[in-house]
Amino acid sequence: MSESPKQCTSAGLDPAGVVDEYLRILMIPDPVNAMRFVAPGLRIRFTGGRAMNEPAECAAFNASRYAWVKKRIDRTELVAGGSPEETVVYSLGTLYGAWPDGTPFEGNRYVDRYVVQHGLITQMDVWNDSAEWLLVRAGLATL
Repeated sequence: MSESPKQCTSAGLDPAGVVDEYLRILMIPDPVNAMRFVAPGLRIRFTGGRAMNEPAECAAFNASRYAWVKKRIDRTELVAGGSPEETVVYSLGTLYGAWPDGTPFEGNRYVDRYVVQHGLITQMDVWNDSAEWLLVRAGLATL
């Protein structure tokens, strides 16, 4: 993956900046302000194929799974060949936070894939290790 041409949005951010700022705001969590970075008709697919349509649904899902959760972004990558019309952006890193019972965790890998069109996120796909970690906590699997 390599950088594609810089793209200016109404917020003055390139596609990687749009994704980074969206994640920063969403992880506060502030899904209302995160809406500034998404296009109408946003399609979100969380781990397990959970379909969502707006940042508030992501925040609600996270609130049901974790006492609290944040992302530690290791890197943001632009897929080669992107254009101002459409760029694919990956955010990679780890989750840290606490499970509903208050037990802390960190190092939970995640990969998010975004499609940014004309400076707005139109698609978001989310993968992480949380389901596997929850199986281990329940005694149903080993790492």
